Amino acid sequence: MNIKSDILKTAKRTIDLERDAIDNLGKLLNDDFADAVSLIYNSKGRVIITGIGKSAIIANKIVATLNSTGTPAVFMHAADAIHGDLGLILEDDVVICISKSGNTPEIKVLVPLIKNAKNKMIAITGNENSFLGQQADYILNAYVEHEACPNNLAPTTSTTAQLVIGDALAICLLELREFTSRDFAKYHPGGALGKRLYLRVNDLSSLNQKPQVAPDTNLKEVIIEISEKMLGVTAVVENDTIIGIITDGDLRRMLTKNDSFMHLTAKDIMSSNPKRINAEAMAVDAMELMEANGISQLLVEEKGKYAGVVHLHDLIKEGII
Repeated sequence: MNIKSDILKTAKRTIDLERDAIDNLGKLLNDDFADAVSLIYNSKGRVIITGIGKSAIIANKIVATLNSTGTPAVFMHAADAIHGDLGLILEDDVVICISKSGNTPEIKVLVPLIKNAKNKMIAITGNENSFLGQQADYILNAYVEHEACPNNLAPTTSTTAQLVIGDALAICLLELREFTSRDFAKYHPGGALGKRLYLRVNDLSSLNQKPQVAPDTNLKEVIIEISEKMLGVTAVVENDTIIGIITDGDLRRMLTKNDSFMHLTAKDIMSSNPKRINAEAMAVDAMELMEANGISQLLVEEKGKYAGVVHLHDLIKEGII
């Protein structure tokens, strides 16, 4: 018996089963799905999502996806709802109940209470003829032929189907709301993803020192400026305008080319027309500009005036790279 081969065969069978189930979901879509999306989009309230067991876990994930894409949502455990948490549901809220069978005891108790409060209810269920299916205003059919579990017991394929329907709901709502990457950043300010979306060059360069010399600054003072400001670079500035840049590399190249160099000034060794970026540009744009040109620093301008330096290490430290 080849254990590795059997493991891989089981894994492939599981993936194939779930893939086929997801593929079939597209064939089950009907007007109820479009009407449910419109109901949520036009609602003045929130989306309350409830379920029991594994469906409750899926409900939590759908809530998180909706909240992060502009649709306010709250999770309510079906068992807790009938023991006080029903007060979470407000007058204008839309309720989504998730249940594979649609006939669990908790759902049978909860659904009439939601109906009595006159809240609109959407069912995500694999059984349209179930108690939940019969009571819901809209049914999102999550039928699967077989669980990936060989005993057809552990929720696997069915929870995948529920998750995919939740994602489809969220993306439809996202597009209706014309939800942009800037909107996304408002809800994801932490971590590398959020920083890529909202962090600007000035947020980084303003924390650095601002190395600069005049065109006629002597070589010794240039070296001191680069060393003291610890960015491996200095701008050459005239009337607050960038006219050149001197890097550690420029100094090394100068030393290999000249036997006598103490008479040299900044304008003799600077590189003219250096790469630069606007202070209000996104930090991710600075990263792309550095990568495209194989450099590790960019001079920063604000309204045409020299404003500082952004370094590759700044981007690494903030998780942009």
